[in-house]
Order: sequence, then structure tokens, then C-alpha cells
Amino acid sequence: MTGTSGRHSALLAMIAALLLAGCSSAPSRYQHDQDFTPSPLTEQHEMAEPEPRIEPRSAMGNPASYKVFGKEYHVMDSAVGYKERGIASWYGMKFHGHRTSNGEIYDVYQFTAAHKTLPLPSYVKVTRLDNGKSVIVRVNDRGPFHEGRIIDLSYVAAVKLGINKQGTAEVEVEVVQPPHDDSVRWVQVSALSDIKAAERLQQTLQQALMPMQWPVSITTPDTVKPLHKVRIGPVPEGESLDAVLARLKEINITDPLLLAVHQL
Repeated sequence: MTGTSGRHSALLAMIAALLLAGCSSAPSRYQHDQDFTPSPLTEQHEMAEPEPRIEPRSAMGNPASYKVFGKEYHVMDSAVGYKERGIASWYGMKFHGHRTSNGEIYDVYQFTAAHKTLPLPSYVKVTRLDNGKSVIVRVNDRGPFHEGRIIDLSYVAAVKLGINKQGTAEVEVEVVQPPHDDSVRWVQVSALSDIKAAERLQQTLQQALMPMQWPVSITTPDTVKPLHKVRIGPVPEGESLDAVLARLKEINITDPLLLAVHQL
């Protein structure tokens, strides 16, 4: 009995060791355990800062709330008026080529950033407080989840502010509103091959937007296999798209197409 028990114990120990080895060798989301600095910037990396433009909220990365390390964060309904001072950091090659929170690919040589609660995407101006240097970045990721830090910059944005070597700096982050584009007059919600489905969607939108009384139409091109385009608009003079985009998000329509007159 003692010999059998010993053999069983040895066998169990061996199985446990194999399981631990399997867990330790399981592939991680990232290829590198530690973050590290990219290759130095060259002329090919001298890209222009992004120009703020009207964009619908990303389909990914904008839950009402989420938890990281046991702490709950609430995503803002609107970025308008946001301004905050705190510590900026940056993230590098460990994350390069991997998906951001809104589903895009992180590129250390693009002017982007991560923020815990701003709607994705948003545009912000980041100003370093001790030297006045500033940069405009497009927020498309979540983070940083370190106490006291308010924004995580891409490498190229960190270089622009001169914090790529020291790692962090005190900054002011302020939302930059895109210029109002009077040419954007329609919101295309869907293009459907089934006219009945298009009509049902039209009715749903009319009910959802009833307080605003914005027209909802179906446009059908004269082709062999047409797609019936369900559109909201034109936007009344002096009114903003923001209210409609927010209402669409409430009914789980998160990626509509914004159209100008020449795109109809």
C-alpha cells in the first residue's frame, strides 16, 4: 500500500508540474513582457498631428462603465468642456501593432493617446506645464491605469513634448472640438437589400427621434440589386449632429455614416 501510494503521489506531482509548465508557456496577448523604446525617429516618421474632425463614437471601447484592477470607470457621455491637469506618461513597443480599446491598431509613430473615460475617439491638446510644449492627439485607447496619471501618449507624441526619456511630466489635457462642418447634413444608418427591413428600421428611427422631428428617409438607387439606404436628415439649420448620434447610441447604433451633400 505504501509503495502504491508513493507512486500515485509521484504521478500527481508530475502531472501538476506539466500543467504549470503549460500555463507558464501559454501565449500572452503581447509578444514582450516589458515595454521598451522604439527605434529613433527618422524623416519617415515626421507625421503631422491629426486635424480634429467629426467622428461617430467607436463601436468598441465605449461601454457605460468598466472595471480594471477592481476600480470602476464611467465613460463620459460627451467630451465637450473637458479639461484636466495631471501626469502624462507614454507607452511603446510592447503595445505596438496590437489593438487599441476601440479596435484600431496601436502605432507608436502616430499621434494617439489613451484615456480612461473620454469617449473614443476624441481629440485633445496636451500641454506640458513646465515648458509650454503642446501636441494634439487622437484618443483611441483606454488607460493609463496608474494612480495619478491622466493620459498615456504614443511615443511620437511623447517625443513632441520631450518626455520620452524621463517618462512622465505634468500636463494639462483639454478637449479640442472639431470645426463645425456645415456640409455634413445627413446620417446614413444602414444600407439594406430587403426593403421591408429598411421600412422597419425607418419606423424604429422615427419613433426614437420623435422629439427631434428629424426626417428619416429611404433612398433606393436605380440598379439591378439596389441597397435601400436609410438616412436621417437633412440636419436642420443651427442644430448639431451630437444629439442624434447620442440617441442612436442609446439604441445600439454606434457607427453611422456621416454624409455631406456631394456624397448623396
